[in-house]
Amino acid sequence: MRDIPHQRPPQLDAILEDAAHAGFAMSCEDRTGSLLATLAASKPDGRFLELGTGVGAGAAWLASGMTPGARLVTVEANAAVQAIARHHLADDARIEFVHADADDWLTQEDGLFDLAYVDCRPGKYLRLPDLLTLLKPGALYVVDDMLPQATWPDDHQPRVDDFLERLPEVPNWRATPMSWASGLVLAARI
Repeated sequence: MRDIPHQRPPQLDAILEDAAHAGFAMSCEDRTGSLLATLAASKPDGRFLELGTGVGAGAAWLASGMTPGARLVTVEANAAVQAIARHHLADDARIEFVHADADDWLTQEDGLFDLAYVDCRPGKYLRLPDLLTLLKPGALYVVDDMLPQATWPDDHQPRVDDFLERLPEVPNWRATPMSWASGLVLAARI
């Protein structure tokens, strides 16, 4: 079986090309993106959250699986990086771009979401309980980059190890770590 996605977002190649020109090497890879699109499709008219827009690869994948009535809020602290995402995805009225530190954003947000894709430290290594309060029962939670990455700083592996070790202790959710793609955790709020 080949696990290479057959359907890619139409904007993805241009997003990744601009990411390469900008020296941004932390976009979600295609298998992760394909899973995000599938999970988004499972929540018709859902409300989705992405912490860590980056250049917009994850947002493009999520949007490709979203129904017309779905909405995505994507949060990024780096305005220059998020500008690439805005350039390619701003025409999609279902996407709301928020320029903010995810840690600060978590302090202020009180809406509920059907799926959260977390690709930054807040909501994954920091403030996980706060993020979980924003997820509806049955909502999905996805994180990637659980396997070693070339972009990791030297002190990052202990954060990942601690996160994975604490998974069984998190109340009100069911999590499955996967040694697939860049290393994923898929969880459901219960």
